[in-house]
Amino acid sequence: MKIKNILVATDFSNEAYNALYYATQIFATEQCTFHIVHSYDDIVVSAKSALFTGQKEMEKLQNSSQENLTKTMHKIVLDTENELHKFKTISSKGNLTKVIANTIDTNEIDLVVVGNKGKTGAKELFMGSNTIQIANTITKCPILAIPKEIAFKPVNEIAFVTDYKKGCTKNTISMLLNIAAITDASIAVLHVNEEELMTSKQVSNQKLLDKCLTKIPHSYDEIWNYADKANVIQDFIVERDINILAMAYHRRKFFERFLHEPVIMDLSIYAKIPFLILPLQD
Repeated sequence: MKIKNILVATDFSNEAYNALYYATQIFATEQCTFHIVHSYDDIVVSAKSALFTGQKEMEKLQNSSQENLTKTMHKIVLDTENELHKFKTISSKGNLTKVIANTIDTNEIDLVVVGNKGKTGAKELFMGSNTIQIANTITKCPILAIPKEIAFKPVNEIAFVTDYKKGCTKNTISMLLNIAAITDASIAVLHVNEEELMTSKQVSNQKLLDKCLTKIPHSYDEIWNYADKANVIQDFIVERDINILAMAYHRRKFFERFLHEPVIMDLSIYAKIPFLILPLQD
């Protein structure tokens, strides 16, 4: 699959611009178009109630959105100077998630990029922020969440965390394979082992994954499903100097098992590397 169109959501914050810049660096060698998307709403939520914005205020929001998009586009062109990249801006009224969904359909988007906010970043990522709202809604397009204001590092190794129950098909991990091929990175498969013996389905999926990875340098590691598995994953990321963390999104199932662990509150390391969410396409 050739990556041609990348959607980058922006609210004109430093985090959003950093996500855009980071994405241009990952795909620096690829000829592609970045669609910079900003949404504005006609409802202003106050402490007491939700108020509909008047026509004049809406026009101001629309003009401000387009002006800031143009500034963002000019800045990224100057900062990257990459003739392989094209930039387009999309200003749209409405809920961000719906705007993204519509843009994916109309512009044949291959990847959605969002900047991750929050004091820790990790809570925002796992605890129901825009990222998770988008992941819950966008079921056919991979999402790359970039932590707040991290400096770009070349991608040398990507960790793919799996339980081998689902998410091992080529359709599901195609973006993972693409990014690894583009960046010449290896893939470190980390199996979260929940039972003493794997089921026949898990064994089958493991073989399927191995077949998908034949053209990519890769390795296999295993952790038991201990209560502190999040810390074990954190140690793995640090020890291997992992540059991107990837998981197949099981529509709440796999993530929620992490959420129910108290240790999830201290996933500071997850706020320091990009997180690739792969929608289940089994």
